[in-house]
Amino acid sequence: MAKVRKAVITAAGRGTRQYPASTAVQKEMFPLVDRDGLTKPVIQIIGEEAIESGIEELCIITQPGEETLYREYFKRLDDEMVKTFRGKDWAILESEKLGAFGERLHFAEQHAPEGFGHAVYQAKEFVGDEPFLLLLGDHVYISDIKDRCARQLIRIFEQYMLDAVTGVQATLERLLHLFGTIRGEPVDPNKGIYRAQLIIEKPSIEIAREKLTTPGMPAGNYLSHFGMHVFSPRIFDSLEYLIKNNIREKNEIQLTAAQEHLRQNSTGGKYWAVVTQGQRYDTGIPYGLMETQLALALNGVHRTDICEAIARILAMQVKN
Repeated sequence: MAKVRKAVITAAGRGTRQYPASTAVQKEMFPLVDRDGLTKPVIQIIGEEAIESGIEELCIITQPGEETLYREYFKRLDDEMVKTFRGKDWAILESEKLGAFGERLHFAEQHAPEGFGHAVYQAKEFVGDEPFLLLLGDHVYISDIKDRCARQLIRIFEQYMLDAVTGVQATLERLLHLFGTIRGEPVDPNKGIYRAQLIIEKPSIEIAREKLTTPGMPAGNYLSHFGMHVFSPRIFDSLEYLIKNNIREKNEIQLTAAQEHLRQNSTGGKYWAVVTQGQRYDTGIPYGLMETQLALALNGVHRTDICEAIARILAMQVKN
């Protein structure tokens, strides 16, 4: 059984939807208060999702020259800063965690914005001949159960020795223009496990109705990408095929096209989709950033305080 011990986080986007703040701070470094009450950049929250799911090494795909910015953050406090935090043992502990996080980090650069699939391909050397977890650098995941969302996928991948597992969620057809979508053949629908039969990037409602209906799903609902995957290194063969043959959609090398290529070339139907028990939040857009912070607060140590604050604010809105 191949153990999943590596993760890739794509963080090479330009952050245009978060302008003007993204010109001052890369969007992956936007601060949020996490469930434990500590203020962290988005990329740290995502990285901890991976580490707490059993990942040992992480590779961040960046724009050229950004490695230094991450290295500067993910390190222990120096002696002078330790003096500043004298008496704050929690800060010293977090400093140690940051240093340990930094020791796990690797980097690969995407020199031109040629698509999500092209960004993932830059991690080929880091991944080598091992399977890996793929996460988006602007998505925060909150599990509905004890296991982290990433751990749910890793467990299925390892248990059944698959070529790929994609996290999915039931999605209304009016939202399909936002997500890659999979037609699934039920393997164990009670556990949300399906064998992928077709994968299409952001299908129209007409295409979805014609080609992407999954047996047992409520009418108008489809299995769409949750924002995380576990791949064998064979995904790089599929990405290389697209790159060498310049197969693009909207002038970009798309990961979804590589997923479909891998599915078609996977023997024994070893590309599965798993309904992830949790929620995803997109910090790459203004509303999504606000929603993410609210979701973290409502699932964290400050839940009671934030509920009281929301009630107070709503009461003032009604009064006014």
